[in-house]
Amino acid sequence: MTVTTTFPQQLLRHAADRPQAPALRIKEFGIWQTTSWQALAVMVREMAGGLAEAGLQRGEHVVVIGENRPRLYAAMLATQALGGIPVPLYQDAVAAEFVFPIQNAEVRFAIVEDQEQVDKLLEIRAENPQVTRIWYDEPRGLRKYDEPGLASLDALQDVGRAWNTAHPGQVDAEIAKGQPADVAAMFFTSGTTGKPKGVVHTHATLADRAAAGARFDKLTADEDILAYLPPAWIGQNIFSYAQWLACGYTVNCPENAATVMIDLKEVGPTYYFAPPRVFEGLLTSVMIRMEDAGALKRWMFQKGMELARRVGPDIMDGKPVGGLDKLKYALGNLFVYGPLRNTLGLSRVRVAYTAGEAIGPDLFTFYRSIGINLKQLYGSTETAVFVCLQPDHEAKADTVGVPIEGVEIKLADNGEILVKSPGLLREYYKNPEATAEVLTNDGWYHTGDAGFLDAGGHLKIIDRAKDVGRLQGGPHDGAMFAPKYVENKLKFFPFIKEAVAFGDRREKACAFINIDVEAVGNWAEKRNLPYAGYTDLAQKPEVYTLIQECVEKVNADLAQDEKLAGSQVSRFLILHKELDADDGELTRTRKVRRGYIGERYQVLVDALYGGKAEQYVETQVKFEDGRTGMVSATLKIADAKTFPAVKRAA
Repeated sequence: MTVTTTFPQQLLRHAADRPQAPALRIKEFGIWQTTSWQALAVMVREMAGGLAEAGLQRGEHVVVIGENRPRLYAAMLATQALGGIPVPLYQDAVAAEFVFPIQNAEVRFAIVEDQEQVDKLLEIRAENPQVTRIWYDEPRGLRKYDEPGLASLDALQDVGRAWNTAHPGQVDAEIAKGQPADVAAMFFTSGTTGKPKGVVHTHATLADRAAAGARFDKLTADEDILAYLPPAWIGQNIFSYAQWLACGYTVNCPENAATVMIDLKEVGPTYYFAPPRVFEGLLTSVMIRMEDAGALKRWMFQKGMELARRVGPDIMDGKPVGGLDKLKYALGNLFVYGPLRNTLGLSRVRVAYTAGEAIGPDLFTFYRSIGINLKQLYGSTETAVFVCLQPDHEAKADTVGVPIEGVEIKLADNGEILVKSPGLLREYYKNPEATAEVLTNDGWYHTGDAGFLDAGGHLKIIDRAKDVGRLQGGPHDGAMFAPKYVENKLKFFPFIKEAVAFGDRREKACAFINIDVEAVGNWAEKRNLPYAGYTDLAQKPEVYTLIQECVEKVNADLAQDEKLAGSQVSRFLILHKELDADDGELTRTRKVRRGYIGERYQVLVDALYGGKAEQYVETQVKFEDGRTGMVSATLKIADAKTFPAVKRAA
């Protein structure tokens, strides 16, 4: 199906067809405020008039930085209305991380959320003098700022109203000029392996994939979603911007990051999207609450979950289940699963997706077993997200779904997945060499992922192609090593927040562990175990015993898979600090930068493989206010029991 409109044109269609329907809602001071489609169109026209008066040119980039806020969404639409290109950047990035995108995209104008983002831009203004105008949404703390070119979005709208009066119909004429082939937005990749790259997408690529995904899951204007992930991440942008404009549903913006769980329960989304780390966090919060519950509640939860794990996924997939089990599950739904879904804020969810990285099979099965239609999808920034989706009743823990409408998939000789789709990037901005590396002349995109299509046509991802390694020497010489698979299994446990596995070209697998300080802290308090912060807690012998049990359960599970039995973790240590994007150890989308971590902590990797029982380490860290400091500790190194591979009958 050919896309014939741009995003601002879709906005005007909703404003004409459903003027009073809710487009955006935001919680302010504990009260939900609604913006209708008609009111949003007025806001966009005013902002566009203000940007026109400021001199925004067709094809020019405008940086947008902040949380999900109605006026920042309006600002992106206003930029697109004039043929400009919004470039959303991560709001939690430090100022220095803005320099490359701003210089690369030759940005003159920035629209930001609040004082924090204004301060970052002012900090780098000396090396970016071309940034002449900065508009902000939230005025708190900015009253006495006297910087040239700094103004509020209220002021931008005031200027826009006057400009529109002087140039009647001009904004609408500019919107009408827009073509689907025009560039709609640029997203900078998270830079897992080097400098970020600007991924250029057109209205056609984004809108086509948004509409294809909407048709696949039968989305309508009646959906409610909660927009709480960074707008700079294309996953959030597709769900709360491209699909929002395709379907006309309501996007709800939380009050702030601290109220997301409360707001999730109040909104009760029907369509929900989260990366695995969010689902891990939700499960951890449930497990902590169950630790605090009384004996009867804990017994009911335990028995209910045993039943749910056994029959819940089959019920969700519409498979036959015995009458007695059906009755028991209905009772479980009344007393355990229903209240649990309500606690999680997911009681109204019709479709929930996870993507961004692989989800652990145990975690995936947990949600489906309690009646949440959690499915996996496959895609990337370069493919406008939607490549493969799991159909209802065909959600498997070990696949990422079937290629959807418009998508072709083939495998290279080395197992790498190649994709052809109407949603492919136009190019990497100002980087023809990188573009040529991923896009073939005949339109195939190199994903960099290794995988295969199973007998049912579902795509199975093993790992990043470059990350899949082989063990060398030792009893498992030549066996496949898939670090991400091992890390996801470890992260299923509520006590483990992050894991980094090593083993390629080594005789065995070893791992760094980050504990979840909330879950382990709660566990320690119940056992009257005192601690003075993360580093102290992480090195307690009792905590090592706890984590060792988790590692050995994963090893026992890996032993069941003949191909991956060699990936069992022989030795591990618990890091003295949490992995942090500000320290370069994670990307802004919280993906582990395994290569960088291996280099940064080379002394710890050597200690794991050198048979040491402990190792002193000193690490420079960056604090939220930009200062740096040192964290040091002597880390214990523990051995974990491994199991012989289970041979499968031929």
